[in-house]
Amino acid sequence: MDRLQKKSLIDFIGPRIFTVTFTKKNGDLRKMNCRLGVRAPLKGGENTTRYLPQYITVFDMQKLAYRNVNLDTIIDVKCGKKSWVA
Repeated sequence: MDRLQKKSLIDFIGPRIFTVTFTKKNGDLRKMNCRLGVRAPLKGGENTTRYLPQYITVFDMQKLAYRNVNLDTIIDVKCGKKSWVA
């Protein structure tokens, strides 16, 4: 899957909770339960990566904070009983 297909898939999932597995900048593997479209904890601030096409900003459901995921390092995405391998 290329970057655009991964972005389209995550946008299609929308506000539902999904799990994404990806490689962090330091090389560690990370599995995160997250969702898109969370607005409640916003307190100002600015998304500094919104202009970078390789990043997508999600809300981490375990840490209750926003995180950036590099679309190029996604390994798989799961939502409900469906799974997509990148």
